[in-house]
Amino acid sequence: MILTMGSGSEKKRVISLGYHDVVELATHQKSGFAGADAALYKLEPDQFDRHLAAISKVVSDRPILITDLMADKATPARPWMITFDDGGVSSYNLIADRLEMIGWRAHFFIATDYIGAPAFMSREQIRDLRRRGHIIGSHSCSHPLRFAACPRAELNREWEESVNVLSDLLGERVRIASVPGGQYSRQVAEAAADTRIEALFTSEPTTRCAQVENCLVIGRYSIQRWMTPDVAAGMASGQFAPRFRQWLWWEIKKIIKTLGGDYYLRLRKSFADGFN
Repeated sequence: MILTMGSGSEKKRVISLGYHDVVELATHQKSGFAGADAALYKLEPDQFDRHLAAISKVVSDRPILITDLMADKATPARPWMITFDDGGVSSYNLIADRLEMIGWRAHFFIATDYIGAPAFMSREQIRDLRRRGHIIGSHSCSHPLRFAACPRAELNREWEESVNVLSDLLGERVRIASVPGGQYSRQVAEAAADTRIEALFTSEPTTRCAQVENCLVIGRYSIQRWMTPDVAAGMASGQFAPRFRQWLWWEIKKIIKTLGGDYYLRLRKSFADGFN
């Protein structure tokens, strides 16, 4: 189902870009999760600058915030958003300032078990990002890589505890989340809805917004460090080719994940080790 948003009966689609950390490659373990697999999603600062510059040239509007959609505010003809997963300290030290220099605000999703740990943001840094106009959301508590394979009770606990931690930290109800590890299922969204999460970002490369119970489900185009600024800009501006390539690869990976289970995770890690 595509959710009808905005005024009238027009059905809108939203382009969402999913980033992680920005850090020098030689020191990539200083922000976010460690390991070669996580490093695939970490851009170097000058590379991230080129991404922002390329995107700025091809989009005519600033990125919207999910709260605009949830409040049914008017949005551009081609709305887009930018998100950052995990809660690595580079979100505060390197990313937020760069976004604010061009007048952009973003969504930062926090794995709450890691708040204050080395390489992750502190409680005060998360609060400051919110004060500066960015949106804070849950990325689960412990960041299970096979999130969709967790029992329903575990899914509910991951969502509920992480939302409660962030809500207490910020002094306001946190209503949005993103799925850790890229593993999504309807049960994941149903568990999110059970815990009053109203918007859930996945890693499914689609512009369609679906409704699962009271939860809006939004796909994202994941940005990896090998992607050029032109590819990121093409996705942000709605170009078909880069979005289709990611969708096709995503569909292939879904089959492999289903058949491979834990073996897929080991294979992905081996690929990442070789890439490094």
